Amino acid sequence: MKVGFYQFRPLFGKPKQNCHKILNALDNVDADLIVLPELALSGYYFKDKNESLKYAEDPENSHRLDALIGLAKNRNMHLVIGFAEKREEQCYNSAALIGPNGIEHIYRKAHLFNEEKFCFDQGNTPFIVNEVNGVKVGIMICFDWVFPEASRTLSMQGAEIICHPSNLVLTFCQQTMLARCIENRVFAITANRYGEDKRPQGSLKFTGKSQVVAPGGKLLHRAASQRDALFITDINPNEAHDKFITKHNDLFGDRRPEFY
Repeated sequence: MKVGFYQFRPLFGKPKQNCHKILNALDNVDADLIVLPELALSGYYFKDKNESLKYAEDPENSHRLDALIGLAKNRNMHLVIGFAEKREEQCYNSAALIGPNGIEHIYRKAHLFNEEKFCFDQGNTPFIVNEVNGVKVGIMICFDWVFPEASRTLSMQGAEIICHPSNLVLTFCQQTMLARCIENRVFAITANRYGEDKRPQGSLKFTGKSQVVAPGGKLLHRAASQRDALFITDINPNEAHDKFITKHNDLFGDRRPEFY
């Protein structure tokens, strides 16, 4: 399976330009699954919920999401992209699994980071697994990484690949995701943004360093910190079926939930 990420710098409040950049970058890509950053269409640093709603996309009526569906259809691939999702008066920090036939699943971020709590409603979708060309794929968003229950829940449902759209500002997530792939023996694709959102309420700088990690915590590739990066690699999802960390230790079979 050919998987990868597209790391770039979304411009705040410029969804048309950001979508155009994505479409151009992926126009000739040969891949089965590409992961894009969190809030890739709108930019990140909203001042309040009114502003996040202003730049949110209604999945039932969005020219930009429709354009991404067209891209997935033309390239016969799947995308996972983070976006601000408008549902009437609710606004969610969401990620969509988009395939040739449309939006196949939307996950709404369960664990809101810092000032996100003032801009988004708390996610209300469970962690579930979907299939992409017969491969089981789960989604979590950015700060979900700090809660091991998120990746474990997806992995216990059989996820072979965890897609992780991100706008990381802390410096230790990328390395921690190696641990998540050790303890769950899955692939993880973290697609992060870079650059800086300078807003009236302050500035946030993002860390880049998007990466693909294999079961056992093997780093297959990590992008540079502050530049565009499109990376695609071949993986064998079946490697995620082997949950043995030693010949006598099955990471899932040895769990003792009665003590947890």
